[in-house]
Amino acid sequence: MALTTPPTVGFDLDMTLIDSRPGIRACYLALAERTGTYIDAELAVSRLGPPLVDELINWFPAEQVDEMADLYREMYPAYALAATPAMPGAGEAIAAIREAGGRAIVVTAKYEPNAKLHLAHLGIEPDAVIGNLWAEQKALALREHEAAVYVGDHVGDVRGARTAGALAVAVATGPCAPEELREAGADVVLTGLTEFPRWFSDYCSDNWPETPAARA
Repeated sequence: MALTTPPTVGFDLDMTLIDSRPGIRACYLALAERTGTYIDAELAVSRLGPPLVDELINWFPAEQVDEMADLYREMYPAYALAATPAMPGAGEAIAAIREAGGRAIVVTAKYEPNAKLHLAHLGIEPDAVIGNLWAEQKALALREHEAAVYVGDHVGDVRGARTAGALAVAVATGPCAPEELREAGADVVLTGLTEFPRWFSDYCSDNWPETPAARA
């Protein structure tokens, strides 16, 4: 069925729009130094996606996790922002949606204020940023904004898209291999966001022939 309005496309943040590994690694090392607690930062950044508390429980007693999460988030801007680049093709992906007359939103498990700081630092300007949502919870924001597509790098992102009834587009730039993303139910698997503008143009041609992207 052809789309009747310009599409809204949702994006995950970490390892989808930004390569957050260097910044998160730096923040974990700083947290370890400040608290005197060993954290394997390399291991932690190899499994990005789930909420922060899901990682901290591996390094701190359960009764300290909430306190450590607050401390990490407080320290985060000083250690993570400057060290975190955009993923290749991130700006072009947002631009492709805008050129089609659509809206681009970010739905992420990251603490929302820090997510917004990352995007502002990199000059990426989505129409909305919704944080603190993971996996199936992301469907809450995707439905509210009537997103037709959700793009993410993790199987949790695929689950969120499918729960919302959105097309699940996966990019194999995070911890999950293409086969794992397909097995989770991804409708489309791209190697990265550099492939997104061409895919989006074809998607618009099939679903919304009047969009500028479809005529490109």
